[in-house]
Amino acid sequence: MVSLSDVKKAQQEIKDIIRQTPVLTSALLDAKSGNRIYLKSEHLQKTGSFKLRGAANAVKQAVKEGANFITAASSGNHGQAVAYIAAELGIPAVIVVPEDANRAKVEAIKAYNGDVIYCGTTSAERIPKAIQLAEENNGFYVPPYDHPDVIAGQGTVGLEILEQVPDVDIIVVPVGGGGLIAGILTAVKAVKPHVKVIAAEPELANDTYTSLNNNQITAIQGAATIADGLRTSQPGDLTFPILQEHLDGIVLVTEDEIKDAFQFMLERTKQLIEPSSAVAIAAILSGKIGVAGKNIAVVLSGGNVDLRQMKKFLPTSPDR
Repeated sequence: MVSLSDVKKAQQEIKDIIRQTPVLTSALLDAKSGNRIYLKSEHLQKTGSFKLRGAANAVKQAVKEGANFITAASSGNHGQAVAYIAAELGIPAVIVVPEDANRAKVEAIKAYNGDVIYCGTTSAERIPKAIQLAEENNGFYVPPYDHPDVIAGQGTVGLEILEQVPDVDIIVVPVGGGGLIAGILTAVKAVKPHVKVIAAEPELANDTYTSLNNNQITAIQGAATIADGLRTSQPGDLTFPILQEHLDGIVLVTEDEIKDAFQFMLERTKQLIEPSSAVAIAAILSGKIGVAGKNIAVVLSGGNVDLRQMKKFLPTSPDR
């Protein structure tokens, strides 16, 4: 199990690689929600998402142990992060992406000198391929979420939130495989256990919600949400027990609610975020968190958007 000391160690390990992302506010978002909202802006992180934190920690540890070849399986953001840190450390990286991967994310992986291989459309297909490549080349496979070093690296987001918003009451986090929220839970519940952490998940990719209800990891088929970064088949073996023990709640949001949130952030706050980030905003704007007068930190997990696909992320009705 990952501990607070692991997260603090990761914070020291990656401090010269990542940037401490800002916390933004919006008076309109406050008014609409009836709360004080603090936007932890990981979409402004290097490589455009929080994924750099976990990837940097894991790859640095692997290199210390002698790795000279890295692989990863990713819908895009994790792949960008692994390619970036591998290039920084001077070792080759191969990223296995889904066949329908976001064009902008794939181009970014290549820009960071990562080689790209396409495989299937789900994490259940691309992860075995990435592991196989690592084994065949005596390399190291960096999981997108289900690894102690990755979870610890993502947990540094939680430590920063506690520093930047010391009177935070609730933290809302988008959930896919669970690496980000598991790391945040590990850090936050150890330092300030009274702070509530709530997951936000698309209805069309509800593997974490289903697994929590079933009290066991449960796979789903064909996650079709526009929040491509959250299209996991099931929670991780390491992440899920952390959620079971510490998570204070989980909210499901519809595709229309995600689109409304995406549009709101772009038009009203001038922040270009991914639909995966908009899932957490949707939980706020839809009123599904069900509180008022609270200090709520919302993690904007990434901002890598293919601009040619933006029409798909916007409401279709003129009244929306």
